[in-house]
Amino acid sequence: MDLFDHGAKNDPVSTPLADRMRPRQLQDVVGQRHLLAEGKLLQQAIAADRTPSMILWGPPGTGKTTLAQVIAERTQAHFVTLSAVLSGVKELREAVAEATERKRVYGKRTLLFVDEIHRFNKSQQDALLPHVESGRIGLIGATTENPSFAINAALLSRARVFRLEALSADDLLLLLRRALADTERGLGALGLEVEAAALERIAAGCQGDARRALDVLEAAARHAASRGMALSVVAVDEALASPTLLHDKSGEGHYNVVSAFIKSLRGSDPDAALYWMLRMLEAGEDPLFVTRRMIIFASEDVGNADPRALELAVAADLALQRLGMPEAMHPLAQCCTYLASTPKSNASYVAWTRAKADVEAHGALPVPLKLRNAATRDMRDWGYGSGYRYPHDEGGFAEGEDYLPETLAGQRYYEPRNSGFEARIAERLQRLRKKPDEGG
Repeated sequence: MDLFDHGAKNDPVSTPLADRMRPRQLQDVVGQRHLLAEGKLLQQAIAADRTPSMILWGPPGTGKTTLAQVIAERTQAHFVTLSAVLSGVKELREAVAEATERKRVYGKRTLLFVDEIHRFNKSQQDALLPHVESGRIGLIGATTENPSFAINAALLSRARVFRLEALSADDLLLLLRRALADTERGLGALGLEVEAAALERIAAGCQGDARRALDVLEAAARHAASRGMALSVVAVDEALASPTLLHDKSGEGHYNVVSAFIKSLRGSDPDAALYWMLRMLEAGEDPLFVTRRMIIFASEDVGNADPRALELAVAADLALQRLGMPEAMHPLAQCCTYLASTPKSNASYVAWTRAKADVEAHGALPVPLKLRNAATRDMRDWGYGSGYRYPHDEGGFAEGEDYLPETLAGQRYYEPRNSGFEARIAERLQRLRKKPDEGG
């Protein structure tokens, strides 16, 4: 089924307002001026019908399918649409075979629009590659996922990526007013009285998503019309219900919010850290994932600057498993704000990476004889344990002793920071590491 067979031609009651109001001409597209302003590459390509293979990447409701429809209306090429949700390799092969025959017989180019192209697996994307490369088809893919993650590198290298941004509140207001004024495809025939604040509420509550804004408008407008009332803020609030937070647990949105959470903790901003944590949880993230990240953070970024941080993070994880949600929000919030507010040090993490690098570079260096376990008489005869100095016999520390393999003698991995409790560790190690000839 063609994605563009809907719209004003169909029953206006059963067809969503967002589909009915979809622009058919480039000048009617709202937003995306960084791509569609006069003289911009994409604008010129569409206007001249020289559309390259491209990936349209952006959040829901930003105009990816709309741009495909505009290109379909304008191009002299044959336009074919597939949905990655409904189509497989069989449908792809059929579309490519038809495009090849069309090119051979009529000399006509084919543009293939693949909606939600990120849902194609590797083999499906690979099936497209030779035909895009040869020019038999021009590809227009639409995706909400970061193409770097979702699209095969080989296919991505043969297409231009155009990033669409969430629409501004002003953009949404323009679309809403346009829909209310349009008597043919929109809601103009309802003759509604509209509170300005109601439209502003929709624009503010839909997070740059034109489709959601128009869906909310239609629901609120029809509800108001059925009761002979004005389109009010109250009607809009009922239609908005709870906002859909952009946080795909397997996509880029997930990693962006998690990144913001960790960076806020690391930056000692408890307010931002709490906000991003709640963003994850309210969007349906598994709370155990959040506590796992906080446990890792407590060691990686707080470390010995505050050893209690790890204890608290583990306790929050145990509290979550015992209490469940929403009661566990109390220990989660406590842990989050504590980790953000406490002194930070990544010295333990840095020490680990340095030691790991030496292990990888030098392999299995022999253990010095003095450190080997002399479990038998033969081992003692071979020198195992010979020369080992027992620290407790020397007041708790064998001054000048080195416990690393001979090749790495004197190497330093752990360099404590002057932060929180670790400052005391730094002072102690400085005293212990002082060479005998340095005095003091």
